[in-house]
Amino acid sequence: MSFYLVSPEIYSWIILPLLIFLARIGDVSMETIRVIYISRGIKYLAPIIAFFEIVIWLLAMEVVLSDLSNIANFFAYAFGFAAGTYIGLVIEERLSIGTVILRIITTEESTDEIVSFLESEQFGVTYMDARGSRGDVRMIISLVNRADVPRITSHIETTNPRAFFSIEDIRYVNEGVFRPKQPNAITGLFSSLLHHRKKK
Repeated sequence: MSFYLVSPEIYSWIILPLLIFLARIGDVSMETIRVIYISRGIKYLAPIIAFFEIVIWLLAMEVVLSDLSNIANFFAYAFGFAAGTYIGLVIEERLSIGTVILRIITTEESTDEIVSFLESEQFGVTYMDARGSRGDVRMIISLVNRADVPRITSHIETTNPRAFFSIEDIRYVNEGVFRPKQPNAITGLFSSLLHHRKKK
C-alpha cells in the first residue's frame, strides 16, 4: 500500500518551490562570489565554486522544466535569483577580500592628522599638493586591506567630516607598505593553500 507523508498538492505547490528557491539562492550566491573572485585575480578558488554552482543550477532547472504548468516554480526560481544576488553580495562584503586604493582629499591642516593615523595603523601613505575647485588641497593615497576600510572611513568622518575620499578596488599590487591582514576562516584557508602551492 502506497502512502504520502504530505499530499501531492503540498509537495508540488509548496515543498518543490521552496527547494527551487533555496537552490537558486545557493547557485546565484556562488556566481556572485565567483565573479568577484575572478575580477580580483583569485583564479584557483573560482573554478571550484563554478563546479558546485552549475550542479545546483542544473538540478533547479530540471525541476522547473519537469512541470511547466506549475507557476509556483517560476516565481520561486525568480525570487531565488533575486535573493541569491543580494545574499552573494552580503557574503562577499563579510569576507572583505582584497586590497583597495583609498584616496583622500583634504585641507593642508588636516593632512598631518590623517597621515599620522594611517601610519600608526601600519599603512603606507603617499601625499601630495593638489589644486581643487575650491583652492589648494592635499591628496592622500594609501593601499589598505578591504576589511579595514570601515574603521578608517569612520575615523576620517569623525575627525575630518569635510574631507573627500574615494575607494577603488585593485586586482594586483607589486611593492609597497601593507598592514598585515587578519584572515578569517575561509580566506585563511585559501591563503595557506596558495602559499603551499607557491613553495612547490
